[in-house]
Amino acid sequence: MSEKEDLLVGEFPFIPRQVRAQQKREALLESGQALFTLNGYEQTTAKEIAAHAGVATGTFYRYFSDKRQLLMALLEDKIDNFLAPEPHWFSSNPESVLASLLEVRARRLQQSGLYRVLPEILSKDMELAEVMKEARLKIHERILFGLKQINEKGLTWNDLDLDTVAWSIMVLVENGHEKEKQSGNRVNYSEMAKVICRMVFPPDILEQLQNHNE
Repeated sequence: MSEKEDLLVGEFPFIPRQVRAQQKREALLESGQALFTLNGYEQTTAKEIAAHAGVATGTFYRYFSDKRQLLMALLEDKIDNFLAPEPHWFSSNPESVLASLLEVRARRLQQSGLYRVLPEILSKDMELAEVMKEARLKIHERILFGLKQINEKGLTWNDLDLDTVAWSIMVLVENGHEKEKQSGNRVNYSEMAKVICRMVFPPDILEQLQNHNE
């Protein structure tokens, strides 16, 4: 976790050592995740989280200073899950590899459910927004670096602005759930990977890469 992310979480009031206390803290985390996902951040209170976890409200404040700290604990080390994965252009068939990466990311997001809450928080929490901004810049740099590598080998369209392509990949991936929400249809990650690869590779190059890895 980065130094900035440590500041987001802050110092916990109490770190449990005994198994029973650890179980209570874990129950509060699970309860917070469930209620944030179901009702949203603003509509969820510390008292409700404690009740859902089957503990007293005072127990909540024994482990967390407030509901924000609990949310930051849930996000700890997971911020990258909300961003686009770094494509592995050279590893294998680029479409199938990217589709697998996108599916893994989608499963992680679905399991946590916190992607539904994040937009609500980012509009009000400037510290978290800054951390997310820095994380997006880093993944953009990694995606751009990979694009430059394959461009140097003559594998991409020769008139591409690679910086724009890197941002386009990120926007497409990060907003995939919006398509699902608006259309009511599940995102087809194989098709998303196909679109991304069509942006990057000319058809003949993509065919060569696929044939080479069959």
